[in-house]
Amino acid sequence: MEELKNVIRDIPDFPKKGIIFKDITTLLADPKSFHRMIDLIAHRYIGQKIDQIVGVEARGFILGAALAYKLGTGITLVRKPGKLPYKTRRKTYDLEYGTDSLEIHEDAFKTGDRVIIADDLLATGGTVSAVLDLVEDLGAEVVECTFMAELEFLEGRKRLPEAKVFSLLKF
Repeated sequence: MEELKNVIRDIPDFPKKGIIFKDITTLLADPKSFHRMIDLIAHRYIGQKIDQIVGVEARGFILGAALAYKLGTGITLVRKPGKLPYKTRRKTYDLEYGTDSLEIHEDAFKTGDRVIIADDLLATGGTVSAVLDLVEDLGAEVVECTFMAELEFLEGRKRLPEAKVFSLLKF
């Protein structure tokens, strides 16, 4: 895992002073690293009955689409309000300074569908907690929330059921 972690670039003081941003675009741009990352995550789910991957806007679309292809499933998108064309279900959640909302098509799943929620990074857990609620409210079973990377010091895992979280890389 260290070789993948070393491909991710640190950007100091972004988006504000004191933050060290983990820039995953360097990993995504490197074919060998990108393939390895997807293969390592997908291997975890081979042989399980997975009906859909849920990709969280926006970088979760990248991870989610690649996993869906690798596992032979479809991908369902969770987006900011007003971006999906059909009837949606919305979840508003708290941020450090304010609130945000996400939407999913109300017909995204059949009752009992087994899904994986995919996003690039687990930080505070607020976004994926909202997505988890949306998916479960629509009658799907969340097999796991999977992330390319996790910022452990932010303790986002505590906002999610422990058995439902997998992060390939931990910082």
